Amino acid sequence: MSIKNVRLEVMRFLEPSVGSLIDKYLVPIEKIWQPSDFLPDSEGDAFMEEVKEIRELAKELPYDFWVVMVGDMITEEALPTYESWLMEVEGVNQEERNGWGRWVKQWSAEENRHGDVLNKYLYLSGRVNMREVEITTQHLICDGFDIGTGRDPYKNFVYTSFQELATYISHLRVAQIAKSFGNKRVAKMCRIIAGDEMRHHHAYAEFVERIFEVDPSNMMLAFQDMLKRKITMPAHFLRESGNKIGSAFEEFSNTAQRIGVYTSNDYIEILDKLIDMWQIDKISELTDEAQRARDYIMKLPSRLRRLSDRLVVPENAFEFKWVQPALSK
Repeated sequence: MSIKNVRLEVMRFLEPSVGSLIDKYLVPIEKIWQPSDFLPDSEGDAFMEEVKEIRELAKELPYDFWVVMVGDMITEEALPTYESWLMEVEGVNQEERNGWGRWVKQWSAEENRHGDVLNKYLYLSGRVNMREVEITTQHLICDGFDIGTGRDPYKNFVYTSFQELATYISHLRVAQIAKSFGNKRVAKMCRIIAGDEMRHHHAYAEFVERIFEVDPSNMMLAFQDMLKRKITMPAHFLRESGNKIGSAFEEFSNTAQRIGVYTSNDYIEILDKLIDMWQIDKISELTDEAQRARDYIMKLPSRLRRLSDRLVVPENAFEFKWVQPALSK
């Protein structure tokens, strides 16, 4: 049987249990928070006063903070790309009765709220060139993204396990910075987004754990393959108006690293957590090739730490079109 057919059989085998995982990791729509819970009530008499407060507090937050928050928002707003990508994964079915298809739709619905609330806040803040942000968002959705997973569910679930934890870290750090400047609204908003990302991380990590139980060798090889490619952020094609694809991503990453929102050390620590969570060192009944893959995975964090020690991050802020220099504090 081909590797592709093996993966499809494993996905079919696991599919009946997905419903219980939806119940475990996703929150019913009527009970979960909504963007309006964190924004001024446009029907209320205090709307204009609350907007004024948002704009006043926004003046205290530094330039790099706004760059990172805009980049996070754009990443979240590109959700249509991510949903269509996951719907193409082997074993996922568009039909509602397929558990994997139901997961993707309901996960997407939860994620959609993140970009929604961040977008509205940024618009009200008065600190961001929204037209430039909207152009970048449209480019990112149009350009899509290539993360080297193809339609392989094993590789895709490794990727989502990693990235959900990375976005948890990013949103939580933004919340901590906002709190340090006395901006309780942004701190609470980003903290609850981070909570969603952590739930989603645990879900995708459990998908991988269950695959390891039934197809350990192929799952190990898929994990190794993703790490050899280096797991990139979903917004790695980020660009501003008039620029080529991917031209803004490095500077965005430098900004995030400079203010400590997401760093090379975070990448390594996520890898460590996944290795521990999936108990990579204890998995048995591996082929010789998968054994070698495990050896590579176990040694990788220490190799990456040596490289990280030599990393130099530019000290000067790049001037993005999203946040004009005249608006910085």
